[in-house]
Amino acid sequence: MLEVKNFSIASKENDLILLDNINFKVQKGEIHCILGKNGSGKTTVAYSIMGLDRYGKKEGKILFEGEDITNLEPYERAKKGITIAFQEPARFEGLRVCDFLRAGKKDATKTQMEKALDIVGLDPADFIDRSLDDKLSGGERKRIELASVMIMKPKLMILDEPDASLDIIVYNELYDIMLRMKEELGCSILLITHREEAGLIASGATLISKGKVMATGPFRCVMRKYCTSEGKRDRCIAFKKGTFSKPILIDSKK
Repeated sequence: MLEVKNFSIASKENDLILLDNINFKVQKGEIHCILGKNGSGKTTVAYSIMGLDRYGKKEGKILFEGEDITNLEPYERAKKGITIAFQEPARFEGLRVCDFLRAGKKDATKTQMEKALDIVGLDPADFIDRSLDDKLSGGERKRIELASVMIMKPKLMILDEPDASLDIIVYNELYDIMLRMKEELGCSILLITHREEAGLIASGATLISKGKVMATGPFRCVMRKYCTSEGKRDRCIAFKKGTFSKPILIDSKK
């Protein structure tokens, strides 16, 4: 589905290398984690794949379904089936949820919007005509943004730290939602995160440190290296023994 090949990129301001010879692949229908601590270059990878023009000189290629998209504009990449959900959900205070959902797909029907809201764990009857305002919790805003991404039916969904600033109960529910979205759309998900728990829904992972790939491959192998590099010995042992299990799908209505 996606191949980042010998990709490097520099800052516009001072030519500082932000990503250095990045290589990894995301298979069709896979959830693939980009792991690394804050400042490692994870978000730069996400923005580069989406084509957001914040950077200077670049080298290498980004291939999507075998096609070179390295120099395409963001809207061209979106038309090919790539979309991104940012770490901080978009804020359009006062806009109704249904209007926000239609912003990404003008011809979205009420049935489609209700289904998307249901899949992300929100009661359509309570939320479809609700306003985006400060009465919504952070978790509800994230769910609404995920519903808006789902409405667009992407082939590749890039989620930039969707679990940031959420408590443990909410982000465990969030992982369940990602599995539901993948099953419903048959899409691939590139999950940007620094939480080792988030990778439990992934089959593949890539570890980045200081703009370089330290490891890429099966999730469990990469996660062991990540936990070792972060000094999380207990976590490393757990992944090595396979004692961590994947989330169980739950009925979000209950």
